[in-house]
Amino acid sequence: MSDRLRALFCDHLSIMRGKYLPAAKIGDAATRFCRSTFGVHYDKDLLPAPGAMMMEGLPDMELRWRHDDIRDSWHGATKIVLGDLYDTEGAPLPMCPRGALKRAVAAWEDKGLTPKIGIELEAFALQRDAEGQLVPYDAPGGVVYGTGPGTDPLGFNDAIWEAAEDLGFRLDMITAEYDAPQFEYTLTFDDAVKAVDDIVLFRLMAREIALDHGIVLSFLPKPLTDRGGSGLHVNFSFLDTGGGNALSSGEHNSPETANDLTRGCIAGLVHHHKGLAGLIAPSANSYERLQPGTLSGYWRNWGGDHRNVTTRLSSEGGAKARLEHRTADAAANPYTSVAAILHAARLGVENGYDLPPAETGDGFETTDATEGTADSLAGAVADLEADTALGDAVGRTLVDNHIFMKQQEAEKTAALSGESLRDFYVHYI
Repeated sequence: MSDRLRALFCDHLSIMRGKYLPAAKIGDAATRFCRSTFGVHYDKDLLPAPGAMMMEGLPDMELRWRHDDIRDSWHGATKIVLGDLYDTEGAPLPMCPRGALKRAVAAWEDKGLTPKIGIELEAFALQRDAEGQLVPYDAPGGVVYGTGPGTDPLGFNDAIWEAAEDLGFRLDMITAEYDAPQFEYTLTFDDAVKAVDDIVLFRLMAREIALDHGIVLSFLPKPLTDRGGSGLHVNFSFLDTGGGNALSSGEHNSPETANDLTRGCIAGLVHHHKGLAGLIAPSANSYERLQPGTLSGYWRNWGGDHRNVTTRLSSEGGAKARLEHRTADAAANPYTSVAAILHAARLGVENGYDLPPAETGDGFETTDATEGTADSLAGAVADLEADTALGDAVGRTLVDNHIFMKQQEAEKTAALSGESLRDFYVHYI
């Protein structure tokens, strides 16, 4: 096959949309899509969502990219690129998630701080049985931190690793997670937009390579009702103008030694906890994962080196100092998720929110926290709608579009649970 370009964007549902284009487009270029894609739901229902202009003739929007952002792909001569969305007048499209992240980064850069992001993705491996039903991948040696053929008999993760190295993805690790057949994929810290670009393309690559091995690699938050959930953990820090880590308070970080910036960021994440969930855990299936005592980011709390709190302050100091936010899952658009977390943290710094004491409970049987996320998508969307400060910061049109689409989703999925709920989403997330 001759050279061609796969031009992509990640939409409001975290679905990758794009086109194959001829070699002549391999450079600074653009292509058009229907703007009302932002009114399309998982079940192909086309809805009059704010900003989608379904009732105004379904006009175009334009995806633009730069030559320097074009990469080799895992499909032979095909190149691949992510771009930004614009309206037909040349203005940035308000619903563009990648644009929302760029605005969040710019707001921190105005303070002399550059956000650095590291993302941990968790996924379950599923395969078809003789009747064509999705069942867990047969990994008889699967254990937490498992490696080798017993954990992955088909070796699809070896193929993912090899492709990632060939394509320049900076892998930090691949390992088996707690509930077999669950795996974790982590890329190294990088500048925020590059880090999210990388995780979006890595996720797409991993799903497609796994499918070549007969595996449906699902990043759904809870694809198997009898096992744990999968998250999208967002780790972040900031470089100051001198190149130092602005979250560091010495060789070791702790709740007692955390500096003012760290405390302000945590206060913002705690303050906006319920509204954040509506953006970063945005499926009905998300609320089968977000439960007390599940290490899932359910509680409105924070702590030090404690995996059963929502905002975790790593004990590492110096260059490795960071905060980890644990509520998000991959049903959310990663650009929107990171943007929302960065904005919530910034609002905490700017508004001087009160910071509650660090969690002292174990998170399983005891907890200091008295509030968690909502217990349903409908409740979480209502919390997001009420959190106007967060919605305005992320982008009013993007959030209004999201609220409308997720209200419809809550109605569509109200009667579904377990495998029927999973199957509403499984081929997209």
